[in-house]
Amino acid sequence: MKQDDIQKNENILYAGIDLGTSRSSISASNGTRQWIESYVGWPKDFIAAQVVGKPVLFGAEALQNRLSLDLCRPLEHGVIKEGISRNEEAVKDIIKYLIELAEPAPDQKIFAVVGVPADTLKVNKLAIRKAVTDFVHSLMVVTEPFAVAYGMNLLNNSLVIDIGAGTTDFCIMHGTIPSEDDQKTILTAGDYIDDQLYSYLIEKYPGSRFNKNMVRQFKEQYSFVRDLDEDIRVEIPVAGKPVMHDIKNEIKRACESILPALTETTIEMIARFDPEFQVKIKNNIVLAGGGSLIRGIKEYLQDALKEYGPCNVTCVQDPLFAGSDGAIKLAKDMPVKYWEPL
Repeated sequence: MKQDDIQKNENILYAGIDLGTSRSSISASNGTRQWIESYVGWPKDFIAAQVVGKPVLFGAEALQNRLSLDLCRPLEHGVIKEGISRNEEAVKDIIKYLIELAEPAPDQKIFAVVGVPADTLKVNKLAIRKAVTDFVHSLMVVTEPFAVAYGMNLLNNSLVIDIGAGTTDFCIMHGTIPSEDDQKTILTAGDYIDDQLYSYLIEKYPGSRFNKNMVRQFKEQYSFVRDLDEDIRVEIPVAGKPVMHDIKNEIKRACESILPALTETTIEMIARFDPEFQVKIKNNIVLAGGGSLIRGIKEYLQDALKEYGPCNVTCVQDPLFAGSDGAIKLAKDMPVKYWEPL
C-alpha cells in the first residue's frame, strides 16, 4: 500500500500506545485518549469469579479487587518477563484492552506505534510483536522518550529524560532516528522510590500496618525533593486504629534517592555527545513520565548542571499522554517503508 493510499484510507485507525511499567495509554486517530494502570488480574477460583463477575480485570478495577485475583504487573523494570506465560498473556491482554478502549470500527485496520522503555526495545521487541500481532495490521515499536520527543517536535539538539515507574530512559535527539548509542536506561525510577519509602517507613513506624500500594499512593500525592514548607501527614492504622503519621522526611529521602543516578547519567549522555553541540543539548532538556511530577526535580537538575555551563530544563505538560500522543503523531507521519506488516 502506497503512503498516499494509507493516508487517504479512512478504513485505517492509527493508534499510539505507550506501554509502561505502571501506566499504559492509547491515543487514536478517531480522537480517543484512554489510560489504565498496567495491572491485569484473573479470578483465583469460582467464588472469586462470582464476586468480580468478569474473566479478567484491568487497571484500577484489578487493584481494587486484588484479594480475589491472581494479580499481574507484567512489565518489571520496563521489560516483559519472558518465559513466564502469565506475564506474556498479561501484556497481550493489556494491548487488546487498550485497543478496545479506542473503539475502532468493526472493519477498520489498525496501524499502531508502540512506545516502550529502551531496554524493552532491545530485549523484548519480538515479545512485543507477538503480543500485538493478533490486534493490529501494521506495527512500529519505538522507545518512549523518542515518542515523547516526536510529539513535542524536539527532533534536533534535545535530551528527553522519561522518568517512569520501572526505568528512567534517556534519549538524545539530533535530527535523525536515535540509535542505541543515543539512548540509555537506568533502573532508579518510581518503583525504586517506592521500595526506599517502604523501608524508611517500616524503620520509623514498625508497629504500623501499610502495604506497597499505600506507599505508592503516598509518593504520588506528596513527592518532592529539596525543600517544602508544608507538613506531610497521612493516616496509617496501628493495631486497627487510624493514626496520623508524619512522613515528610521519609518522602524527601526516598525521592532524592534517584537524584545521583539521574544527574550522573544526564552528564554522561551530554559529555559523550559531539562537543560542538553540547551547549544546545544542555539548553533543551525535557523531563517526561510520572517522575517529572516530583516537586522540585526540574530545579534540582538545572542547579546540578550549572557547573557545566548554562542549561535549561522543562517538563512535559501532560506526562500521562505525552508518550501515546507522540506515538500517534509518529503513526500519522510514518513513511510506508517503516511499517512492519503483521
